Amino acid sequence: MAKIKKQPRPKAVTPKGFRDYFGEEVTQRSEMLRAIAGVYHHYGFEALESAAVETVEALGKFLPDVERPNAGVFAWQEVDEHDPDSNKGDWMALRYDLTAPLARVYAQHRNDLPSPYRRYAMGPVWRNEKPGPGRYRQFYQCDADTVGTASMAADAEICMMLSDTLETVGIPRGDYLVRVNNRKVMNGVLEVMGLGDDPLARDNVLRTIDKFDKVGEAGVRELLTKGRLDASGAYIDGVGLSADQAEPVIAFLTSKADTATKTFENLRAAVGASKVGAEGIGELEQIADLMAAGGYGSDRIEIDPSIVRGLGYYTGPVYEAELTFEIFDDKGRKRQFGSVAGGGRYDDLVKRFTGQEVPATGMSIGVDRLLAALREKGRLSATPTGPVVVTVMDKARMADYQTMVAELRNAGIRAEVYLGNPKNFGNQLKYADRRNSPVAVIEGGDEKANGVIQIKDLILGAKIAESATLEEWKERPSQFEVPRGDLVAKVREILESQG
Repeated sequence: MAKIKKQPRPKAVTPKGFRDYFGEEVTQRSEMLRAIAGVYHHYGFEALESAAVETVEALGKFLPDVERPNAGVFAWQEVDEHDPDSNKGDWMALRYDLTAPLARVYAQHRNDLPSPYRRYAMGPVWRNEKPGPGRYRQFYQCDADTVGTASMAADAEICMMLSDTLETVGIPRGDYLVRVNNRKVMNGVLEVMGLGDDPLARDNVLRTIDKFDKVGEAGVRELLTKGRLDASGAYIDGVGLSADQAEPVIAFLTSKADTATKTFENLRAAVGASKVGAEGIGELEQIADLMAAGGYGSDRIEIDPSIVRGLGYYTGPVYEAELTFEIFDDKGRKRQFGSVAGGGRYDDLVKRFTGQEVPATGMSIGVDRLLAALREKGRLSATPTGPVVVTVMDKARMADYQTMVAELRNAGIRAEVYLGNPKNFGNQLKYADRRNSPVAVIEGGDEKANGVIQIKDLILGAKIAESATLEEWKERPSQFEVPRGDLVAKVREILESQG
């Protein structure tokens, strides 16, 4: 009889490009999302939660990788119920952002939605891209969009709201800058170059320009022409433009001046007689005037021609929030933190479904990058407070301990009963320390008989243990014996003293 092959155990490893989030990170993210949602709600936006899965057709091909079918997304083909052996089922994919699903939702429910429709959405998105340090295939986004108005006031409002959001979550003024440009201006430059009617060449140029802040003027010039070697030594093919063709792009990227007025003059020179370019400059001037009227100066929001968002669905104003403070990388080198949010106008995205142009604009915040920035600024607590732990001295009296926990929870105090093996009491206190618990509650047989409980201030106890002398330890007790009826009052007193 053949020996049955033993099924190998699965490897307990995180899939490549993904990561696990534990309590502290999840809590910090939830708190930040709550703060962001508060700003969005304050501005009059309403929440929307759409499906994590869309048809590939509905999502559209807007990611930078356009060489492969369904590139950049996690996609699969459904089985056709009527013809399971065929290859006719719908292609489905996890959403790669929150904007493309919004276009589908608005097209589907437009008769039931107010116009303009102002919505915000928060949740994970997935991109089947090459992972790298700090670059994951699943990450959170936090979006706000206005659908149904062509007014530049909507774009200005998004930029102002983005500024307010950054300050609300803990990025002070002076440590960020919202930079604004217009795709129409760039299209005007492309038109002057003779590339206005070549969508592939145009998109390649736009994606190259989007790398300006990473590779600089020289790097963009190489990528527009013959190509360049990246930091790893790999050769990146260029767009194939001539040096003369690339020069107007470089002039456009470097047109930013000390004042908005001078920047607009430089842009008019860059677009020449292009009608669409002039239209884009006019829209930027409107946005600048509206932001000035709202009290948002160049220290918070500025016009910057170097900003060209990489996604192909943007049709007008585009914007990006950059954090300007310096951090140290893994090798100890100073660098700026960089972009944490971006967006723009996408008037043609809903049109894919309806056949009619529906103007829309919005922005997306990279939640994980913003959290990382807040950690760099020291705006997040390193060790969040855990629950009060009620220890177990007698397994037969579990109901008594559950009663204590219920009293604490009913009083609004986070608490739990120790549910591990209570045999070793020291392990219970180690557990409380590992949970960063502020207080431990102890009731053994003697305490039960005398109608008292022991309440241990774990935070104070740890501080005393670090530096206090024996005399100081005696003068500053960290453990208190109180009547059983004073449980809630004493725990609350200790928590308030801990701040």
